[in-house]
Amino acid sequence: MNKIKIPGMVYIFFSFLPWIAYWILCGIGNKFGIIFAFLISLALIANSKINKQEKNLIDVASFIYFTVAIIMTFGWHLNIFVEKNDLLGYSVLFLITLFSLIIKQPYTLQVAKKDYPEIYWKDKSFLAINNIITTVWVCIFLLNIIIFYFFNFPLTTIFSNILIIFGIIFSIIFPIKAPAYFTLKNFKKYDWKIKVDLEKQKKEDEYDVIIIGSGIGGLTSGALLAKKGYKILILEQHYQVGGYCASFKRQGFTFTTGVEDVSGLWEKGPVFYLLKELGFKKDDLFIKNTRKYIFKNKEIIEPSDLKEFPKLLSEFFPNEKENIQNFFNEVQKVYEEEYRDAKIYNTPLSAELIAKVFGEKKLTDFPKEKPNFYDWMETGKTYKQKLDEHFKNKDLKKLLCAYSPHAGVDPKEILAGNALGPCVSYFFHGGYFPKNSPQKFADSLKDFIENNKSKVLTNHKVDKILIENNIVKGVKVKNKIFKSPIVISNANAKSTFLEFIDKGNLDEKFIQNIKELKMSPSCFMVFLGVDMDLSNYPSHIIHLDKNCWIIISSNADSSLAPKNKANVVLLTNANYYDFPERKTNEYLKKKKEFSNILIKQAEEIIPNLSKYIVVQDAATPKTFERYTSMPEGAIYSFDQSMKTKRPCFKTPIKGLYLAGASTFPGGGIEAVVISGLICANDICDWKIEK
Repeated sequence: MNKIKIPGMVYIFFSFLPWIAYWILCGIGNKFGIIFAFLISLALIANSKINKQEKNLIDVASFIYFTVAIIMTFGWHLNIFVEKNDLLGYSVLFLITLFSLIIKQPYTLQVAKKDYPEIYWKDKSFLAINNIITTVWVCIFLLNIIIFYFFNFPLTTIFSNILIIFGIIFSIIFPIKAPAYFTLKNFKKYDWKIKVDLEKQKKEDEYDVIIIGSGIGGLTSGALLAKKGYKILILEQHYQVGGYCASFKRQGFTFTTGVEDVSGLWEKGPVFYLLKELGFKKDDLFIKNTRKYIFKNKEIIEPSDLKEFPKLLSEFFPNEKENIQNFFNEVQKVYEEEYRDAKIYNTPLSAELIAKVFGEKKLTDFPKEKPNFYDWMETGKTYKQKLDEHFKNKDLKKLLCAYSPHAGVDPKEILAGNALGPCVSYFFHGGYFPKNSPQKFADSLKDFIENNKSKVLTNHKVDKILIENNIVKGVKVKNKIFKSPIVISNANAKSTFLEFIDKGNLDEKFIQNIKELKMSPSCFMVFLGVDMDLSNYPSHIIHLDKNCWIIISSNADSSLAPKNKANVVLLTNANYYDFPERKTNEYLKKKKEFSNILIKQAEEIIPNLSKYIVVQDAATPKTFERYTSMPEGAIYSFDQSMKTKRPCFKTPIKGLYLAGASTFPGGGIEAVVISGLICANDICDWKIEK
C-alpha cells in the first residue's frame, strides 16, 4: 500500500472530514452517517500507522466516539447520536481540545509535527503558535455548543460550519504568518527607507552616505556603496584607518594592533566575497597561518590540509574517534545550510532579515530547510552543550574550545551558532594573516573608496549627528557641517547614542538599555622584535595550558621583520579595570608585570627569548581605548554571551545605521564585514545587480 502523507496543518481539514460527514448526514436524519464517519476516522488512523506517525488526538477521539456511536445506535437502538449529533459532537471536541491545553500538549501540535523536524518541536515559538491555534479551536467548539444548545433555527448549521471553516483556514495560515509577525514586530518600528538620488548634483559638503569611523565594518559598507556610485564620506578620529585592523612600526619591525587571525576567507566566506566584489585577489592580501597547540604538555601541529584534522584528533583521542567524525560531519552540514541562501547577498542574515528579504514563508520553512543550522542557532544551545552532545572527554572539549578567546566569552555562555565563526571555523577553513600587515588591508579598502569619487578624512572626530524631526541630516566635526540623508556609525553604539546624539532624540528606555550593555573583555599584548631566526616555528602557537597566544607574524609574512630576525606578539585576555590610570607609576608597574609574565610563558616554548629582545612594547585595555575610542578597550565591543542583545543595525533615528562589532553578528573581522554587507544591501533596498 502506498503511503499517503498529508501536509501539516492541512491535515486539520482531513481530521474534520468524519465530523463533517456525520453532521451533514445525521443532520438530515440519516443514521448511516455514523458508519460513514467511522470509516473515515478508521482510514485516518490507518494512514498514521502506515506512515509511522504519532496519532493525532482528534483522530483517536473521533475513532472512539464513532465506535461508541455505532454500538449505541445500531446495537442498543438509541437515537441520541443522530438527534443530538451537533451538540454531542462539539461537546466532545471542546473537552478534548481543552484537555490538550491543560496538559500542555495542544492538539494541533501533533498535526504541526508532521511538517517540522524533531529539533523544532520544543521551540518556544512553535509551542506558542500551537497553543494559540488550539485555543481558537476551543473557542470555536464552545461557540458551537452555545449555538446548538440555545438556538434552533435553519441558519444554525450554516453559522457553525462557517466557524469550522474559519478555524481550518486560521490553522493553515497562522503558522505561516505568525513567525514573521513576531520576528518583525519590533524590527518594523525601525524598518524605514531612505531614497538616495545618485544622479542629483551634490555640493562639496553634501554626500549620499556619511560613515563615522573607519573600522572594517564601515570600510566594507563604504567600498561596496562607492562601487555602486554613491558619494561616500568616511570620517576617522585617528590618524590612520582600520580601527583594530591597524599596525605600527618600530626599528624595522611591523606590529599589528589586534588582527592576527582572519576567518571568512573560504570560497563562500563573507571576506572572500568582499575581496572578489572589489576586484582584489585573496592571495595578494592574505596568507594562511600555520599553527601549533600546546596542550597537556603535548604539541599538536595542525595539518596543512584541514580535512585531515579529525584524523589527527582521533590519534590523540582514540576513544572519541567516531564522535569526532560525527561532530565534524554535523558542523559541515551546518555550514552548508547556513550559506545555502547566503550566496544571494553573500552573507548570512538574522531572522528578521530572512523574513524581510526572502518573505515570511522562508522564515517558517527555516527549521525544515536547515535543521542542523537551526539546532545550532535557534534552540538556545550553547557551544558547550553542543560539545557535550558529542563528546565525553573533557580534554578534547577543551581543545575544541581553543578559539574561545576569539569570542571573548566562555563556551557555556555563547550561543552555539554564534560560535561558528570565532570558535569553530578555524578547524574547517583555517585562519589568515593580512599580508604586509592588517594596515595594508584597511588601506586597500580606503584606496578603493577614494578611487571611486569618495573621501576618507582622518583626524576628523565627529562631535554630533545632526537630526531634525527624528531624521538624519548630517554630522558636525568642530565647525564643519557635512550633510547626508544617511549616516552609518561604525563607532561603538554607546558613543553613537550617548555622545553623538543630543538628548531628547531617543526614548529614555532605549537609552537605558544602551547604557546597561556590558562590554566584552579586552586583551593585553606584548610586541617583541627579537634577534632570532624563528622560522622553524609556526606563525601561531596557542598555549592552552597557560591561556596565552604566541604570534610570530614574520613567519606568516617575512617582510614584517628585518632579515634573520622575528616579529613576536604575545597576547592574553585582560580586564580593563585591572589597570590603573595611564601614565601613573602603578600603571607602568602593572604593565611591566604583565609583560614579564607573558615573556616567561613564551620562553617555555621559545627558549632564551628574553635574551634576544631588541624591541619591546606593550598595549593594555586602556591603550586600545585611547587609540580606538572603544569604551573599556573592548575587543569585541559588547559582551558576546547569550545574555547580551546587540542593538539592531537600523536605529530609531531614520537614516542612522550601525555597522561594526556593536551590532549583528558581533566582533571579529568576518563578523564586522557581514555587518557592512548588511548595511550596504539595506541602503540599496536589497536589490541584486543583474
